[in-house]
Amino acid sequence: MHKTRCSLLIAAFLIAPIFGQIASKSVQGSISISGAWALYPMVLKWAEEFKKIHPRVKIDVQAGGAGKGMADVLAGMGDLGMVSRDVNPDEVKKGAFPIAVTKDGVVAAVSAKNPFLNELLKKGLTRQRFIEIWISGKDVSWGRILGTTDKSVVHVYTRSDACGAAETWAAYLGKNQEDLGGVGVYGDPGLAEAVRRDPLGIGYNNINFVYDAKTLKPVDGIAVVPIDLDGSGGIEESEKVYATRDDVTGAIARGIYPSPPARDLYLVAKGRPANQAAVEFLRWVLSDGQKYVPETGYIRLGPEKLKIGLDKLK
Repeated sequence: MHKTRCSLLIAAFLIAPIFGQIASKSVQGSISISGAWALYPMVLKWAEEFKKIHPRVKIDVQAGGAGKGMADVLAGMGDLGMVSRDVNPDEVKKGAFPIAVTKDGVVAAVSAKNPFLNELLKKGLTRQRFIEIWISGKDVSWGRILGTTDKSVVHVYTRSDACGAAETWAAYLGKNQEDLGGVGVYGDPGLAEAVRRDPLGIGYNNINFVYDAKTLKPVDGIAVVPIDLDGSGGIEESEKVYATRDDVTGAIARGIYPSPPARDLYLVAKGRPANQAAVEFLRWVLSDGQKYVPETGYIRLGPEKLKIGLDKLK
């Protein structure tokens, strides 16, 4: 009997540190996240899965554009900002602490009722044509863009809010967001809807707002404009990467789709996060959370970038 009690005490003594380690991994608290529409669906998924493991953590996620996410976090109004563009040096000087978490891209889109849709899908548009539409053009006709005599004016749409999608699309065209012409529309959903309703319109969107999450095909009423990468005047088999969301993300992962408009996406704090729940969330995102990236319509970062992020959180 005495030996049994001693054995139990010894076992309890040895096991106690293990239970202590398990208990120390329990996370609680709240995390406030705001910013880029581009990252919004992914962060919602991560928050949902993280809370299954750590039910005592409350995570509030609000979309509003990369500019809002950066402004909120630098003003101390949130723990993490969703930013869908590179963080500039001035923001770093103000304390921005960026962690790359995944990758996606921006694509050009038109209405499925566009009268020139067949020609667009067959020929695609070169980067120079996109420059004519958004940068140097004024009342550009669809005939000029497609090499015909049609005089129908292209209705150009852009984002009205400071956002990574606009900055990234502008970077692809060699400019900044303020250089983009067109009717300004707020947010990814708003821009997609404006294009869907206008047969003569053209805009750009983050991938997850022009492809249906269930069917993986373009959203009903929207068509993605292929990029004529080699300038041949037609879309070659190797350039046909737009049929489904997986086709596009696969093309980005393989480096077929250019970067920009493909880009890394960031969660940004002001300095290394003081909120331990936010730190644990970021660590999880860069490790176990990566398994949810492909199914949500994004592209995994390489192990080197993930390691850089984890090292920054040490």
